[in-house]
Amino acid sequence: MTRLLKPPAVAPGADVSIVAPASAALPERIERGMEALRAQGFIPHTCENTLARGPLYFAGTPQQRLADLHAAFADPATSMVASLRGGYGSNYLLSALDLDLIRRHPKPFLAYSDLTGVQLLLLDKLGLPAFHGPMVAADFDLEDGVHLASFRAALSGEPYTVGESEGLRTLKPGTARGTLYGGCLSILAALVGTPFEPRTEGKILFLEDTGVKPYQVDRLLWQLRQAGKFDRVRGIVFGEMLDCLSPAAPAELLEDAILHVFADFPGPIAIGLRSGHVSRHNVTLTFGVKAEFTAGAAAQLHLLEPAVTR
Repeated sequence: MTRLLKPPAVAPGADVSIVAPASAALPERIERGMEALRAQGFIPHTCENTLARGPLYFAGTPQQRLADLHAAFADPATSMVASLRGGYGSNYLLSALDLDLIRRHPKPFLAYSDLTGVQLLLLDKLGLPAFHGPMVAADFDLEDGVHLASFRAALSGEPYTVGESEGLRTLKPGTARGTLYGGCLSILAALVGTPFEPRTEGKILFLEDTGVKPYQVDRLLWQLRQAGKFDRVRGIVFGEMLDCLSPAAPAELLEDAILHVFADFPGPIAIGLRSGHVSRHNVTLTFGVKAEFTAGAAAQLHLLEPAVTR
């Protein structure tokens, strides 16, 4: 993997640029989210097109959304870039991202969901760690939307551990060490066969999604497996998998389907970590850093390396 391009640590008092690279958000959710950031000591501000609505389900044209993302990274007053929400549309930006500009101005980019493709492109091409965590109008706007301990640790560069308290539980026991990597399962599958294919080899892979039925999870995992994306993966951590149920089916069907797909997988597997699409307390994970994953009577994910420079 490309050597990590670690951005400077971010502390309360810093300016935060709010961007909308995918879909638009409700104005009241935006304001609540920005107020929550202010309550944590940050100074959030929107970019020129952050509040755009349309065309269709997008937060402005691809050119507008791309211009805001570039401006946020280039702004010398901004210490962090935070996405408004996911939705759909950031795939239209992938081929036009100014990687040289972002390389010159590395900053934490806080996002998940549809933004998985952008985050992994910046990680794979530049080595910019991906901050997979709460978004402004999807998590910060909720009273219990943010796991503050991991958010603060990730931005300050402190090592931290998540486990049972954050929902994680063992499906297959074992221990693995490697680079943490991943994101939204649907987006990783959608990137297969494109110039932006995820680079999963040798990784501890984090996969999460929402509203995907067990058979659809099975199909997405089958696709990734056929594409070789589980070859040499050292361990797999699934997210909460919010609302990934089939009506009238047993609650354990999803876990059974996962174990069926990975019947011959040699590494540890766990599920339930609340990062990404979650019911509450969205955990910030830093992809690209060294990690250790232990699945036994209790499951834990230890992030061993800072994603920022202090």
